[in-house]
Amino acid sequence: MPKLGVEPIRKAALINAAITMVGRTGSLDVTVAQIAREAGMSSALAHHYFGSKDKIFLAAMRQILSSYRDGVREALRDVTTPRARLDAIVTVSFATPNFDTNTVAAWLNFYALALVDPAAARLLRVYRNRLRSNLLTALNPLVPERAQDVAETLGALIDGVYLRAALSEKPDASMAERIVQDFLREILA
Repeated sequence: MPKLGVEPIRKAALINAAITMVGRTGSLDVTVAQIAREAGMSSALAHHYFGSKDKIFLAAMRQILSSYRDGVREALRDVTTPRARLDAIVTVSFATPNFDTNTVAAWLNFYALALVDPAAARLLRVYRNRLRSNLLTALNPLVPERAQDVAETLGALIDGVYLRAALSEKPDASMAERIVQDFLREILA
């Protein structure tokens, strides 16, 4: 009989191991056995909990996205103006945890997987729709006639600047955030 409470701990260990292994190799070219070994358990147990490497990786991306969502929620908790809402979203998008090498590798591989895997594509749509919705909530009072277009551009800018900054020789989150804030100042002027 399994011990109560062990499954979530083991799943979390496998998820963290998947992020580590993807970060270490820079690709999804890792095996369930390697992930399980990193987590200190058997590949049979990893297969039991997730079924496949892609499912482990998708669980890892859900964790990364949940962490991002929680950061946005926390940052928005005390904001009182639409502009402060925009600033909070941008700040969380360029927060230090997002620039961890393993997290960057996970994001890059997630984008590539979303091109060929329907479950990854759906998860990416959820992220983009949530970002767009948060941006629209802030932009509608500020630029009502252009809120849709500005939200699309701002979302693309956040993702693009993040990737460019994360892949630079010396990742600089504050510089990336400044680029997006400069865009916002211009568009809202």
